[in-house]
Amino acid sequence: MRSRRVGVATYWRLLAEHGSAAAALEALPAVAAAAGVENYSICPEGVVQAEIAAARRHGARLVCLGEAGYPPLLAEIDDPPPFLWVAGDTAPLMRPAVALVGARNASSLGTRMARALAQGLGAEGRVVISGLARGVDAAAHEAALDTGTVAVMAGGVDILYPSENTRLGEEIRARGGALVSEHAMGLQPQARHFPARNRIVSGISAAIVVVEAAAKSGSLITARCALDQGREVLAVPGHPLDARAAGCNMLIRDGARLVRHAEDVAEALGPLPQPETRQQSLPLEQPTASTSQQAARRRTDRAPVIPAPPPESRSLAETAQLHRQILDRLGPAPLAEDQLIRDLAAPSDAVAPALTDLEIDGRIRRQPGGLLSLV
Repeated sequence: MRSRRVGVATYWRLLAEHGSAAAALEALPAVAAAAGVENYSICPEGVVQAEIAAARRHGARLVCLGEAGYPPLLAEIDDPPPFLWVAGDTAPLMRPAVALVGARNASSLGTRMARALAQGLGAEGRVVISGLARGVDAAAHEAALDTGTVAVMAGGVDILYPSENTRLGEEIRARGGALVSEHAMGLQPQARHFPARNRIVSGISAAIVVVEAAAKSGSLITARCALDQGREVLAVPGHPLDARAAGCNMLIRDGARLVRHAEDVAEALGPLPQPETRQQSLPLEQPTASTSQQAARRRTDRAPVIPAPPPESRSLAETAQLHRQILDRLGPAPLAEDQLIRDLAAPSDAVAPALTDLEIDGRIRRQPGGLLSLV
């Protein structure tokens, strides 16, 4: 797999044709030459040993297809990764799972919906799968920390991307979740890696729920992967004028099941298989005091989005950043002003002047009942 021009499909074809990895490696230069690739050489053993050493230092485990710890549903897809690096606990990979994906520039309503779905699915005993991106992914992971979550990485499991989710990635691993990748340790994610990552997100899961997605987005690529793999595809509807809801509305128009809450997902999938799943989830549900303490600690540890100084002392850059954050969280559907302030984790005396500026500028509209929306 680390040899040049060997992808997943080529890997499985070479094994089928030559019977073993050793025989396939021996034949690979001749196969490459027949395809017109000159001076071909296989991946040096030293490179492989260096990757294994890097994984050992990071505490990552190699899980091969057919071994305990390899996600059972992922093994059934047409192009399963021959192996995965797993940083964290492999137990969540063996439990029933649902993928939650959506927009990186998620609205306030979108992130709230992602949290509610993740909490509901976790309470039922399902693991939440996502991609550790900002927006919907991050909200879903954070809400499922107590019940089990898996982040599928587009680079190495030791490269937490984006950097703003570094703390979240570390917390997933520390609290019984897992970071998973088919790529080499230390690999920086690139654009071409994300579609392949998305097939693993859907492949691990029994269903995929799209919370917010533009008409052309990575979330829709994941939905297409899910359909190709025979998975259930569900979507949360949104306002027709909100571009972030266009993809979800298209999926529903084309036959995806509409989702209002976690019970809709449970209804689509049916009851969980009994005894083992429940036994695994019991320890996570028992310590009520511990769970509340952890939630309190997360609130304490969460870095404030808006700095503390009063509005008049804010720089132009800070004011522009606050304006962007407000506009990102609003959409055509009205949102309560106090809810927006809570979502921003900002003092009201910092947000109120910014709202006035945006209203005067014609960017937002105030509606009766303390509601706000984009113009």
